[in-house]
Amino acid sequence: MIARYMFGAITARTGDEMSGPALLVAGLALTGSPVVASWLLAGLTASAAVGGPLLGVLLDRASHPGRMLAGCLLGYTAGLLVVLLGLGHVPDAALVAVAVLAGLLGPALTGGWTAQLPLLAPAGRLERASALDAISYNAAGLAGPAVVAGVAAAWGGQSAMVVSLALLVAAVPIAYRLPARAHRATGADGEGIRRELAAGFTAIARNAPLRRATVTSMVSYAGVPMFVVAAPLLGAALAGAVAYGALLLALTAGAALTANAVLARRRRTSPSPDTILAAATLLLGVALALAAVAPHLAALAPHLAALAPHLAPARPEPFTAAFGVAALAAVLAGVAEGPQLTALLAVRHREAPPQQRSQIFTTGASLKITSFAAGSTVAGPLAAHDLGAALLAGAGLQVAAVTAYALLSRRPRP
Repeated sequence: MIARYMFGAITARTGDEMSGPALLVAGLALTGSPVVASWLLAGLTASAAVGGPLLGVLLDRASHPGRMLAGCLLGYTAGLLVVLLGLGHVPDAALVAVAVLAGLLGPALTGGWTAQLPLLAPAGRLERASALDAISYNAAGLAGPAVVAGVAAAWGGQSAMVVSLALLVAAVPIAYRLPARAHRATGADGEGIRRELAAGFTAIARNAPLRRATVTSMVSYAGVPMFVVAAPLLGAALAGAVAYGALLLALTAGAALTANAVLARRRRTSPSPDTILAAATLLLGVALALAAVAPHLAALAPHLAALAPHLAPARPEPFTAAFGVAALAAVLAGVAEGPQLTALLAVRHREAPPQQRSQIFTTGASLKITSFAAGSTVAGPLAAHDLGAALLAGAGLQVAAVTAYALLSRRPRP
């Protein structure tokens, strides 16, 4: 059962990871406008913050949440298909509106799917199953952009979008066959849904470990775009080609995948998920600070060349010392990101009330997406102005996240 779940999760999430870049590439190819392409991507991602909490309430109410997930997958796929077919033929504003509507269903592929894991895994095996589930995120994050790049290069941007849609559809039967829930919420009126929305946010705010994990992950995730945006610029500055930036991101995703695979085999006597969350966030800060050093090492190259020409190349070449530092930082970032996600999911599984599990997972996913979007708006201009400063800002946000963790861990005085 877990194997089937993992296949469906990896398939759906790979399609999801492909959908954003594929939509960007297809929009640019069919309209010739980077503005329209970016609007479509922004509409698809931004609306997830709104749709997550409501989707979670509806999933918690459903006696067969898998069937609702299957419907969300089909709705998400249909919206993307409408956008693809309408590019160049339908007004841009209408297509952006369709992308926004489709994006409302996006959290079903992340938190909504993960929230159903306790229906498959016994309580004693939930922690290991959660680590395996986190691997599906890492695998999708590694495979999605790579598949888009390969398919788009071979057959064009529209083909990459078609592959993304096919993967999403392939996950529908698996979602549909997820186990039913033993109970079903009643009172499906609008007032009842509003009460449950408020109750879900209250549950996160009042549960100390859940509140601490949510705040820590939000602050940390706002700093992640600093490295994502900086990676292509690092590749160009340190190795002479933007493509090497993609290699850095691949190293991060591969290291995260490996770290989670090791974590899935760990013994129960190892540190708690809460401790792993704090330690991984701190390690991520170290990785970003190390990456910030790489551009300064590259800036020293001309001075080294003047002193001794054989110590530094006259032009950027792959695998210089500076690029090696950036690659090490990318690996450390992956070693941190993988366990950080696994620990966050484990805390949610442990602390979420069963009747609000889906809502807490989808709300948490929406909050992280919002933090990532906020960080992305700052990362671009900051990286364009000073690459090292952008990476240090990302490291600073990790320190702020660990500080928030420590403050929220303090017990109130009697």
